[in-house]
Amino acid sequence: MHVSLRSVREHAIASLTSAGVPDPDVDAELLIGHVLGIGRGEVQAKIAMGAEVARAEESGILALVARRAVREPLQHITGTAAFRGVELRVGPGVFVPRPETEGVAQLAIDALRAAAEPEPIAVDLGTGSGAIAISIATENPHARVFAVELSPDAHRWAALNVADSGAANLELRRGDLADAFPELDGQVSVVISNPPYVPTDAIPRDPEVRHFDPAAALYGGDDGLDVIRNVSRAAWRLAHAGGTLVIEHGELQGPAIRELLAADGWRAASTHPDLLGRDRATVALR
Repeated sequence: MHVSLRSVREHAIASLTSAGVPDPDVDAELLIGHVLGIGRGEVQAKIAMGAEVARAEESGILALVARRAVREPLQHITGTAAFRGVELRVGPGVFVPRPETEGVAQLAIDALRAAAEPEPIAVDLGTGSGAIAISIATENPHARVFAVELSPDAHRWAALNVADSGAANLELRRGDLADAFPELDGQVSVVISNPPYVPTDAIPRDPEVRHFDPAAALYGGDDGLDVIRNVSRAAWRLAHAGGTLVIEHGELQGPAIRELLAADGWRAASTHPDLLGRDRATVALR
């Protein structure tokens, strides 16, 4: 027994629309492609040609649609997340990397490329899935990149992704960012961090974030800046004179972060918007 792929897609879109999932057509096609082992473009081509799928495949697709309809992240269902052209393994226990962080990573990549050293050093504090560190290492093969993650669950995902990347210039450790890599003190060209920055009493709007991202990767104390304060101090220890610090943060936190960085001795702090015009990252110089 077979059923038209178009009807399966329509059923999936209706279910996801009813559940309030953003871009339900995109997610429906990605889930169909995941079950069938093909890309989204090929799914669309098959639908246009009137393709059918077996009942077992339909059941598999609709089972995944049901998971997405309760707002389980698409990336948890497929087990992967794309970041700057890299496919990362993700799942429960690790923060799913966001598209806006790709632009934050670019700030660090640009600073590293501008570094005068022939083999500059970059450090990613609180690497999560390893997305930023892997991007920096693979896009700057002349650099040495170090990453640290405290959460054992997130560290396991990062270790898998680092191994998959094949980046020989990247070293991952498990530990607290506050005292990470003491042997690199005063030698680092670029320090980057996407730390927890949501205030404790702020409830994330998206169910995917609220119910599935680990709390340790989200919440940064009463004002959301507790971990950022630790990042500033750790980065000051690590960076050499003229070194760059890049911190991702919430869109309203730029002024407070520039103030705390200045108090710690950082110079020329500036806040940068993402592609939607929202303040997303602050950069400063040692």
